[in-house]
Amino acid sequence: MNYQAQMIRILSLFWLFSLVSGCSWMAGDFVQPEVKLVKVDVVKARLLEQEFTLYFQIDNPNDFSLPVRGLAYKIKLNDVELAEGESSTWFTVPANGHENFQIPVTTNLWRHMKYIVKLLEDPDKPIRYRLDGEVKTGLLFGRSVHIARNGEIIPGDFIPE
Repeated sequence: MNYQAQMIRILSLFWLFSLVSGCSWMAGDFVQPEVKLVKVDVVKARLLEQEFTLYFQIDNPNDFSLPVRGLAYKIKLNDVELAEGESSTWFTVPANGHENFQIPVTTNLWRHMKYIVKLLEDPDKPIRYRLDGEVKTGLLFGRSVHIARNGEIIPGDFIPE
């Protein structure tokens, strides 16, 4: 290999590393974004298959835009696993801003039907839910932001009168 080609490769390598090290999300001033489950819509509810849409909002407190590469999630109702999956939707959250995104979820609650019917016997009694997940951020070298949310829903609020 000649000297000029070797120098071009070395300079290109240094240039690449300087770009990567210059990214502020790689530095210590990275503040983890906040991810919230905003809403759950029932799309279709058939006997053997239920379709939901999960609506999320991600808030970026950093002074730079944040590329998001996807989300892995697991949702439980009391101790019953409702859904688990991964979304590979790419988008960018603006600096000091927020972005909304949605994930379609398909599940089969048939094997838990007895338990769910028992939960719905008293529609005013709250049901616990838990959302665990991981948001994948960054382009080349990313970070994973862990999500852990607990809450309660009251089934009577969702049943039309």
